[in-house]
Amino acid sequence: MSAPFGACILDAEGLRLTPDEKQLFARANPFGFILFARNIDTPDQVRALCADLRDAVGRDAPITIDQEGGRVQRLRAPQWREWLPPLEHVAEAGQNAAEAMYVRYRLIAAELHDLGIDSNCAPLVDVAGPQTHDFLKNRCYGFDAGTVARMGRAVADGLLDGGVLPVLKHIPGHGRAVVDSHLDLPVVDAPHAELSSIDFAPFHALNDLPMGMTAHLVYSALDARPATLSPVMMGLIREEIGFDGLIMTDDISMKALNGSLPDIARGSLEAGCDVVLLCNASLDERCAVAEASGQLSEAGQARAERALAARKTPDEVDIPALEAKLDALLNGRGDG
Repeated sequence: MSAPFGACILDAEGLRLTPDEKQLFARANPFGFILFARNIDTPDQVRALCADLRDAVGRDAPITIDQEGGRVQRLRAPQWREWLPPLEHVAEAGQNAAEAMYVRYRLIAAELHDLGIDSNCAPLVDVAGPQTHDFLKNRCYGFDAGTVARMGRAVADGLLDGGVLPVLKHIPGHGRAVVDSHLDLPVVDAPHAELSSIDFAPFHALNDLPMGMTAHLVYSALDARPATLSPVMMGLIREEIGFDGLIMTDDISMKALNGSLPDIARGSLEAGCDVVLLCNASLDERCAVAEASGQLSEAGQARAERALAARKTPDEVDIPALEAKLDALLNGRGDG
């Protein structure tokens, strides 16, 4: 086992690293990094930034991004492809949806891998319902656990085959949220048995994936604390759902969580998360959270190394042929 990584994932302010950021990353040795639209300009610039990030920590650290498609995608036209929201994509593909989702995310993986980005915050296997908040609803893959699990597996396989590590989110399930957790704390009062059979089920089906991201939700039938800060919910994720991959928090700067950022970082790790994700913060805040997070635990380091070992050289693919196949699948010309 290598020297422990820092138990955090951090971002950069702009298109290239500042000297202060380089010093912070060298000192904190974060497990990995995340990119946002403000970090994206041209392909060559993104490649240079990814190289800067890895040079700062002296290793092939994972670099992730939110490239779901639809409203949540950081790479956009004209340099990169535009995508339908996932729920619309699944509906348009009909009986070909799983194959279409595989091809979609295989193409996304090709774009990411070409830039040096080797992780994507997908699949999102929250089960949508009539009351699901608009911030999430069309990012979902369906309205029943079985469909969502099948689509999620196709997404994960497309990413993995393209050399990109999937991040399963939002574990153990965000679909019942009727408020936006970026702005407020959702509270779900469904009984445990109902949650297990619906919301938790796709995560159980995909519990072999290398990494997952928490949901900032309270499941009041189980605990009064948000899942990210709840030893009860983290225990459920490990035991009932059976997920033994690396667990990162969702962004701890979201308004669903109360308290200072260092306190939230410590609380999430004490609850059982492996890695703290902090986004859109000042340099001082990033320094404070990196210090509060410290190093990965022994179990967390083992999970981190297993996740990194899941990275593979992409399969050779004919991109124009894949594009033509996706077009056929979306227009009812697939083979089912």
